[in-house]
Amino acid sequence: MTGRDIRLKRLFSGGKNAVVVAMDHGEFDGPIEGMEDIPATAAKIDSCVDAVLMSPGSLPLCSFLFEKRGGPLAVVRLNWSTTYCFHWKYDQAATCRVMSPADAAAAGADIALVSLTLQTGDEDRDAANVEVFAELCAEAHLLGIPVIGEYFPAGEPGDEAMADGVLRGSRIIAELGADAVKTFHTTNFKAVSGGCPAPILALGGSKLPTQLAALELARREIDEGARGVVFGRNAIQVADPARFQQALCDVVREGMGARAAAEKYSLEG
Repeated sequence: MTGRDIRLKRLFSGGKNAVVVAMDHGEFDGPIEGMEDIPATAAKIDSCVDAVLMSPGSLPLCSFLFEKRGGPLAVVRLNWSTTYCFHWKYDQAATCRVMSPADAAAAGADIALVSLTLQTGDEDRDAANVEVFAELCAEAHLLGIPVIGEYFPAGEPGDEAMADGVLRGSRIIAELGADAVKTFHTTNFKAVSGGCPAPILALGGSKLPTQLAALELARREIDEGARGVVFGRNAIQVADPARFQQALCDVVREGMGARAAAEKYSLEG
């Protein structure tokens, strides 16, 4: 078994679904509520989760999180795209490398995340985005590092266009070499999970009004074929992040119902 295989097996807990907490928002948004202090944000993450998504600059500030025996894996984002800068209203989805897989490995990364946006309205830009994705994916694999490919649509497509983009984009990045795919839960999500050869990790997305609603979303995603979830705001911007994350692990990995998990951990709102 290769190092890449071993890390993938750890991510999916020897066959179970994966729970990933994202705290890389500052790479695109700057400081946001509940994530102003990077080490303090990392301290809110419970050891029950399988992995934590970090930016290149936040990884060395949070080494304590990954040094614990049995602690989460470090997933590091290797490219940067204007498509995430909603506050600046960018709409061209230009992307660039920000960290090499070799530097990520030296910094302690276990897994790489590489994003891809297509249908930018410019064929040359789409091709350039694929080139960045493919190069980073190949370099990571040469080092034995698994790659989570992230498909993110350009602009703000409607429900139908989003569903079609996620369906096609998830399959495309899997065929470009991604070992797992991080993307949105859409109206035809069973088609997405059924048509992608790589395991799908479904997003939590925008902050939901209640913790129960977030757990219900996770339950739907798993029921519709996701092999795990990637939750950020919904896992951190809550009164007691550790308790919510424990409930999320029960829903995603143990098959518990959302309401039962919320009641077990006395989650409010």
